[in-house]
Amino acid sequence: MKKTAKSKYRPEFSGDHLFDYKDPTSLVRFIGDGGKIVPSRISKLSVAQQKQVASAVKKARNLGLLPSGTDAYDHFYKNDPVSPAPFEI
Repeated sequence: MKKTAKSKYRPEFSGDHLFDYKDPTSLVRFIGDGGKIVPSRISKLSVAQQKQVASAVKKARNLGLLPSGTDAYDHFYKNDPVSPAPFEI
């Protein structure tokens, strides 16, 4: 018996599926924890679909619909701890 070939792309997104930048809830699944766009080898999208996702995420970020990064990446350097003792001049 011959096994059927499993597709290496996602079956829920057809080839003519359009990723809309005005729908940030559907684009969140393609953004990793650090705020980066997930690569196509992990998201299982074709090259054309990955380009559409990347441009839609970039447009949504420019319009403020999606965050540009996480707080951990935006505030890399920690603030100096403030002493509870009052200042003396």
